[in-house]
Amino acid sequence: MSAISTFHEFRNTPAPTRLRLTRRGRIVFFGIPAMLLLAALLSLAGFINSPAKASDSQSQLQPPVAVTVTVQPGQSLWGIAGAAAPERDPRDVIAEIIQLNDLRGGRIQPGQQLFVPAN
Repeated sequence: MSAISTFHEFRNTPAPTRLRLTRRGRIVFFGIPAMLLLAALLSLAGFINSPAKASDSQSQLQPPVAVTVTVQPGQSLWGIAGAAAPERDPRDVIAEIIQLNDLRGGRIQPGQQLFVPAN
């Protein structure tokens, strides 16, 4: 039987030094948290300065009021819109009339009942 003998060589290794950050490491270690903090502060400032939707005026929160109009012979949507809201642009009023009545193609017939915005 043979005996195997091994010799371990012990070296004097210096004690580990403390961690040293490189320039890139310092940027990552301090820069990213600083940017996150800045983003959080800007978001908070935006929330504080923005008006709340609940504080809008009551007129904007209520649905539009509409009245019923019977189409007379010779009337057009343009004429009905001009009579219903003379202070507004007739194109906007016509768009509301079409939407309120679900008109396909914007065609109307005499005797037809239309909902017209009453603003």
